[in-house]
Amino acid sequence: MTRAPATELFKIEGESALPLSAIWMKPDDARACLVLAHGAGAGMTHAFMEHVATGLAAHGVATLRFQFPYMEKGSKRPDSPAVAHTAIRDAVAEARRRCGNLPLLAGGKSFGGRMTSQAQALAPLDGVRGLVFLGFPLHPAGKPAITRAEHLADIRVPMLFVQGTRDKLAEPDLLGPVIHQLGKTATLHPVADADHAFHVPARTGRRDGDVTSKICGAVAGWVERTIGAIFDL
Repeated sequence: MTRAPATELFKIEGESALPLSAIWMKPDDARACLVLAHGAGAGMTHAFMEHVATGLAAHGVATLRFQFPYMEKGSKRPDSPAVAHTAIRDAVAEARRRCGNLPLLAGGKSFGGRMTSQAQALAPLDGVRGLVFLGFPLHPAGKPAITRAEHLADIRVPMLFVQGTRDKLAEPDLLGPVIHQLGKTATLHPVADADHAFHVPARTGRRDGDVTSKICGAVAGWVERTIGAIFDL
């Protein structure tokens, strides 16, 4: 794997109530750009987010990571959907300015991915051609349900669901039929033995870093096959 490109730390000035910290990483051979939103419990500098951004860069995918307002303020309480959606639209607008003619995607880890899907369902994110979910939180742990997926039927761009087979926030027996009903717009990439954080048991002989590398390869491959087919990458 080649060395990761330099990162730029900056502030996004948009419609959000306060400027949002963000990190831009673009390899010289970038072929697509992903707006990558963090999960509810950890911000954009969490090790998983860093490893995903670095791994995607090695596959020619630029990333823009950003902080939701509550994380920017040091709060542990996630923003309301309306506030989160505004932050996502601000981040997408900034990514569009930076990535030029590159195909633009959006998504993120857990909460970040779900908020992105809600925003897209309400009003398509400007220029976004596909969504990537890293551990879509279909339901709270121990409370299996599919109501959180109802809005996905209103999304008209391709979607990739990267899910651990031991994810307690997305029971496979529930998520599988949801994705099947979405038809050709949705693709499931299962990660064997991984939980919601994409940790795998030591008995598998795999390390978390190996899992993350495979995830990055899967995302890049999906972009090439699905989005690249549209843009002739």
